[in-house]
Amino acid sequence: MNQTSDPVRRYFAAIEAALEGLDTFLRDDSSTLYRHDLVASVVVEHVARLERSFSCWENRLGFAEKFKISRAESGYPTFQNVLELHKDRNTAGDRLSDVPDAAALRSEMADFILRHKDFPTALQRKLAERLYLEDVQNGQLFIPFVLPKTVRVSVNPKSMRPYYVVHWGTYDGSAHLPLVYMATIEDSSENIIRSLVTRDGKLNKDVPVPLPVDGLLNPDLAHRFDDFAERNSAYTLSPATIAGNLDKDFDQLHPKQLRRVVLGPFYSAGITENNSTVTDILDKVHAAENAWLLTWTVQEVFSKAEKPERRGLWSSDPAREEFHINTDDLEAARQGVSDYQKHALIPHEAYQALYAAGETKKIFDGYAVHVISNGQVITDV
Repeated sequence: MNQTSDPVRRYFAAIEAALEGLDTFLRDDSSTLYRHDLVASVVVEHVARLERSFSCWENRLGFAEKFKISRAESGYPTFQNVLELHKDRNTAGDRLSDVPDAAALRSEMADFILRHKDFPTALQRKLAERLYLEDVQNGQLFIPFVLPKTVRVSVNPKSMRPYYVVHWGTYDGSAHLPLVYMATIEDSSENIIRSLVTRDGKLNKDVPVPLPVDGLLNPDLAHRFDDFAERNSAYTLSPATIAGNLDKDFDQLHPKQLRRVVLGPFYSAGITENNSTVTDILDKVHAAENAWLLTWTVQEVFSKAEKPERRGLWSSDPAREEFHINTDDLEAARQGVSDYQKHALIPHEAYQALYAAGETKKIFDGYAVHVISNGQVITDV
């Protein structure tokens, strides 16, 4: 893509407005996700990472020519862009030492203009690279794998086990989609139970647990859990498969619920080709920042029962979960989930265009629709 092309500017204006709109929706106390305030706050954290990544990508166009988008599928940048961003973050410190600081570059640009009566293109690119590297180095980005973090700990009074709420993120390399995972996990490790649970089944207040905590709260399993999450977060794996793998790989961890939030696809006028009907109508929307449609899916699988541990003379079987798959709903069964919700967020101007074309019923069938208007979210239109 050429850095000066109008479609690129339209795309970044659209994705910036879409992520800002999603953030507004998530922070709205009347929104469906806000009713689960922890879910909303977790997704907000990952949306902020996405916003920072897009800001870096836009800055990168000031000195780099290549930027590819999955135009016919997700509408997001391809995985290669995410890998490059991650690589640049790791090398930013060394590269910055070879680039003059911003003040010196600006002074040199002004001097060049006065002496040569021309625009200092090479210096401008160098300044863009400097600002990009500073942004990459200091920002929390949506990298290929965002490490797990424990954000809540409590005790199940029935099982007398502590449980954690853990979240992590991944940018899927095949689907080119950002994914956010949340899991509620009970821990039957004897040392953890002794440390965290009182005799009356309460969380031990004498053990300060400053949350959030990087990784799984159980230090003996934290590194293994990181490795598991990185290996088992592909979009091609169903939530039921991921939860089942977690249950099998860790005898002391008991996943009671797993959520996956699929942040996409994204549709943008002049760029994406993932839905010809939507694209044709969005092309008629005048303002670039209003010519978009963002969809996302919340998938959930939960345990309906736990098969108790069996101890025998010669062998034993650890406790295992029985996950509920809603076979009464063909789509839920196909996704491998207990439940799912499909959402669509769209600016008022774009929604009006779809409505005028008589396409809203077909396009939004099965979706909860949220319309952004003047910084406010209108739901259930």
